Amino acid sequence: RQQRDELGKLLLHIRGLPPALPALPLELTVLYNSLLFTVGASDSAIKREAEGIRQGLLRVLEACGACGEDLGTEELWQKVLQEVTVEELQAPLHRLGALQAAWWLAAGRLGSVAGLFQLLSTAEEPGRSHCSEGQNKLLSLIKAWQVPLEGASLPLAQSAKDLKEILCTTAAFLQGLQELEAGNFPTALSLLQEAAGGFCSKKVLAQIYTCLGCCAQQMGKPQTALQHLKRALQVDFQCLPALSHAAAVYHELGETDVELQALTLLYEALGKNPPAAASSSPHFLMQTELLVHTPVLTSLLRQHHPSEVKYLLAQRCLQDGRVADAVEHYLDFLSLLQEGLQQQVPLDGSSAVPRIPEVFLEAASALEQAGRQRDAITMCEEVISRTADLIPRVLRVEERLEQPECSSPGAELAGGLLSQKKESLCCLAWRAAGYLHQGWAWAKLGESKEAVTQFSRCLSDLLRLHLHGSGVKPTENLLAEVEVLQKIRFLSLIGRGTQFLELGKHKEALLDFQYSLQISPGDPAATSYLVQALWKLNRKQEAAAQWQKLSQSSPGEDGQQQGQGRPLPLYLVSCLEQAMFPHSEPLARSIQDYLGTAAQDTS
Repeated sequence: RQQRDELGKLLLHIRGLPPALPALPLELTVLYNSLLFTVGASDSAIKREAEGIRQGLLRVLEACGACGEDLGTEELWQKVLQEVTVEELQAPLHRLGALQAAWWLAAGRLGSVAGLFQLLSTAEEPGRSHCSEGQNKLLSLIKAWQVPLEGASLPLAQSAKDLKEILCTTAAFLQGLQELEAGNFPTALSLLQEAAGGFCSKKVLAQIYTCLGCCAQQMGKPQTALQHLKRALQVDFQCLPALSHAAAVYHELGETDVELQALTLLYEALGKNPPAAASSSPHFLMQTELLVHTPVLTSLLRQHHPSEVKYLLAQRCLQDGRVADAVEHYLDFLSLLQEGLQQQVPLDGSSAVPRIPEVFLEAASALEQAGRQRDAITMCEEVISRTADLIPRVLRVEERLEQPECSSPGAELAGGLLSQKKESLCCLAWRAAGYLHQGWAWAKLGESKEAVTQFSRCLSDLLRLHLHGSGVKPTENLLAEVEVLQKIRFLSLIGRGTQFLELGKHKEALLDFQYSLQISPGDPAATSYLVQALWKLNRKQEAAAQWQKLSQSSPGEDGQQQGQGRPLPLYLVSCLEQAMFPHSEPLARSIQDYLGTAAQDTS
């Protein structure tokens, strides 16, 4: 900072005099060093326009008897490099051109950089082409630039040779990120590999390897992705996004043990105070990390908050059936919630954490599967009580509730109404799911009457939903929410029907199973329960007919029926498993005996 200030004062003194050709090499060198120290003293300096360069170029033109006040920066460079032929000015102008390229790279103006290096190369060797077929034009132009010799009498804060290497690395990195964002993965891989072999700090190298890992994963090469991500951590163990991406790759490969180990390491690392940053030896004033700031890189390197990782651990354990571990992680997460998690987790959709009511329901599911039914009931009561005032008495979903064009009047109002309706549907789903979980929890406790009460409350809540339209099919904007509500209705009917069977209320059970088949025709679980209810009501002929129909359906058809629609929310998966019909050998044998007897009577 002191050197920056001193050079700034010197430059002001020089510019207080009229520009003179003999003094311009010194002035341009002082300007070059001053800009480098400005960047070294403040990272944000590179984000501002390098106005000093423009003033320097105008003084060069003034000394040569020309002017360019009305020209843009690109046109000004073109005029200077084409019209100023003084030999002593070529080296300082080229060095200043390299600095201008750094500023433009930081601003993402890759075309401007290519044009500038085309001018610099043309000034050296007019008429020569510097890009062969298949090569990257910008990289070829930068590499072809002949670094000017450094005079012994004019020391430089950073050599032009080092600056050229940094420009090459930055150009490859930036273009690799552009291609990655555009989905051109082979090109992105090539450019990122070029950047990885360039001149940069350990921190940037780890970032490049992380991007290579993400690119390989997008190309369907998980093992290659893991190699790059491990390399990133070897280069800079503080590059925690690499560990996060590695966990995602292990998840993709189905290697749950290793995935959970990676997430645990990540959680522990995030909880520690970070040590000193990885060395960027040797240290330079202009560095690659100052020049690469793109949204795609920010997204790829987004640092998870410890609470997000804790949630991922809970979620993965629940998905894998490790309910004891899942319970522990969910309860840890909920304790973090009480410490002000809302301020810690981003709300822009980038977080892995779903809406908080869903987390409560997932925790209830884990508790229920772990045999802690009463704790699950308490957890669900929290969701039910907090959503009570958020749902309208009647919730209508029209068949065609489409948003008008953005340019039409009322578009903003219609979008707001749609968003409000979607939110109401979500609240209704969470509340109904709370009752659904409570019903199954009471059933497991052997309290069939209380279970029937909770299932009935769930179904009563769902009566608020009214579908309007000839096909009663909601618009695509709300289809996912309505499908979840229909699945909850189906599971609740199955649940209540099973408890009616336990209570000996076979007629009521039969009605529930019939209603459930209206929601999901041909569902094997609902059909099996229907057969059981009919059999208990001594309607053996109907039961046998349904059983034969079910037996004749292929396993593929059953699986297809169950797999229809979107994936279920995680908090409903355990309810779906509980609704599966337990295989009953005595029932099957009784029906087969009945069919055999009926066949003999017929013959």
